[in-house]
Amino acid sequence: MSDYYNAFEMSPVPDPGPAAVPPEPFLGIYGMPAFATIPTSDLAASVDFWIRGLGFVELFSIPGRLVHLRRWAFQDVLLVPASVPEQTPAMSLSFACVLSQVDSLVESCRALRPDSVDGPRDTPWNTRDVEVITPENARIVLTAAKPFDPASQEARNLEAIGITAPDLGGGENEEHA
Repeated sequence: MSDYYNAFEMSPVPDPGPAAVPPEPFLGIYGMPAFATIPTSDLAASVDFWIRGLGFVELFSIPGRLVHLRRWAFQDVLLVPASVPEQTPAMSLSFACVLSQVDSLVESCRALRPDSVDGPRDTPWNTRDVEVITPENARIVLTAAKPFDPASQEARNLEAIGITAPDLGGGENEEHA
């Protein structure tokens, strides 16, 4: 028996594939299980980039103190006025997207900040990723799952670390439903 089980029903991320449709921005209020607080020296410019470039919406703001942004459920960012490091930090923050969004996100970010985008590139763990450096020097990775092919090298990579293809028929993980 595995300690892992299929819990995709908890996630707003749709099944991977070229026809996957992204969910609409989630406007409900909930207890946030995780969020990022990102300092910015220009709140208006940052809000503009996150909305027009990265596809977030403004959930609410406290003028001059905080702007709460969100894409899908559980993709929350708080922008706060503060000094910004001159160098981009090594760490990154990743947000799920779908394959059909990758090109338009790249175009939107490059239109606002031409040198802000690296990628897209395919990963050994079966995603297509785009790295974006925001006006605050935050390193944001937009990551889209590719369709899973059990015969692919990516499937073999995942299996080598103990992650096997999901059993869509239930099986041993049914007790966790």
